[in-house]
Amino acid sequence: MAFGRLERTKGDAPMSDINVTPLVDVMLVLVVIFIITAPLLASSIRLDLPKAEGTQATDAPKFVTVVVDPRGKIFLNDKPVEPAQLSQQLSATARQNPDTEIQLRADAGVNYGRVVEVMGIANKAGLNRIGFVAEPAKQ
Repeated sequence: MAFGRLERTKGDAPMSDINVTPLVDVMLVLVVIFIITAPLLASSIRLDLPKAEGTQATDAPKFVTVVVDPRGKIFLNDKPVEPAQLSQQLSATARQNPDTEIQLRADAGVNYGRVVEVMGIANKAGLNRIGFVAEPAKQ
C-alpha cells in the first residue's frame, strides 16, 4: 500500500446524441389519432358510388349535397328529408344564390327513376347545375 495518488476512473462522457424515442412516441400517437378521425371527416352515409373514368372533385364555389341511399331515401347535406321538404329547401337555396350547384350522390343500386325524380325536384326549384359524384374507375 503506497501513499500516493489514488487513481480515479474517468466518468462517462457526456452524451451528444439526440434521444429520438420520445419523438417517435409522439408521432405514433398522432398517427393513431389521424387514423381514427379520418373516417369521421368523410360523409357518414355509406354508398356504393358508380365508377367512371375522368371523374375528379370540383371546387364549386357554392354547392349542396343531395344523396340517394341504396333504399331510395333522400338526404340533403347528410340530413334525411322527404321530397316535399327537399323541394322547399332547394327553392330557398335557389332564392339565395341561383348559381348554387347540386352535387348528386346516388348509390349504384338505386332505381334510375328515383334519381330522375330528385333531378326534377332540383330543376323545379330553380337549380339547374347538377354534378354527379362518382368514384374513379380502377385501372
